[in-house]
Amino acid sequence: MGKAMSMNLLKNGFKVTVWNRTLSKCNELVAHGASIGKTPAEVINKCTITIAMLSDPAAALSVVLDKDGVLEQICGGKGYIDMSTVDPETSCKINEAITSKGGRFLEAPVSGSKQPAETGQLVILAAGDKALYEAAIPAFDILGKKSFFLGQVGNGAKMKLVVNMIMGSMMNAFSEGLTLADRSGLNPHDLLDVLDLGAIANPMFKGKGPAMLQNNYSPAFPLKHQQKDMRLALALGDENSVPMPVAAASNEAFKKARSMGLGDMDFSAVFETLKVLKHSS
Repeated sequence: MGKAMSMNLLKNGFKVTVWNRTLSKCNELVAHGASIGKTPAEVINKCTITIAMLSDPAAALSVVLDKDGVLEQICGGKGYIDMSTVDPETSCKINEAITSKGGRFLEAPVSGSKQPAETGQLVILAAGDKALYEAAIPAFDILGKKSFFLGQVGNGAKMKLVVNMIMGSMMNAFSEGLTLADRSGLNPHDLLDVLDLGAIANPMFKGKGPAMLQNNYSPAFPLKHQQKDMRLALALGDENSVPMPVAAASNEAFKKARSMGLGDMDFSAVFETLKVLKHSS
């Protein structure tokens, strides 16, 4: 995700400094004009606005708080935008750390996976410092098709978790539907055509369905990250006393898929858990 986003900024004339825990992963970006920051602190020192795209809350906190991290160089006049998918509590912790040093903070998780990142079609869910959001609009217009400003820090994280909770629940229902069609003597490809013409037609079913029927789970959004987001969404539900039995059942299916070694495959690989049930019956 971060690589594709950086590439789009470079192609549109932005000066970009990049960092990755494995610096060799930055080579292609350097070949397209990016410069290297050897640490997160060095990137902050070089840039007025720094964007982070990290895998989980632990990584997001580590990059800010650890040695050679963001906090060592952030100061007045500099902004930090975290586009990772984390829980609201993590966003608030990062906000407190950044603003305590005089910096500005914006959380801006995205709806969309690898292909939308490559084509600049992400949906950006921002919250926090409004002035930083406005300053980042030129970059957001390159990275995404639409940006939302959702108010105070934590709201972006909440929105992203709600979106991904719905997406994960839909994928489980879709997988069950494909399996039910097949085992009851229907052609699953016919089901895809019927769904695409009805009220619940959507890009996810249209894009994922044919690949799932071919056992193709090339990762656009890794299953381990989807399960992480389901877990965080369920915790948000607990905090707000919202019963979420459908999401809870979906989370169990994703956990089952992870136990089967499918964590690095696309989240649609949850479909495989139903095939295991067939073989055991």
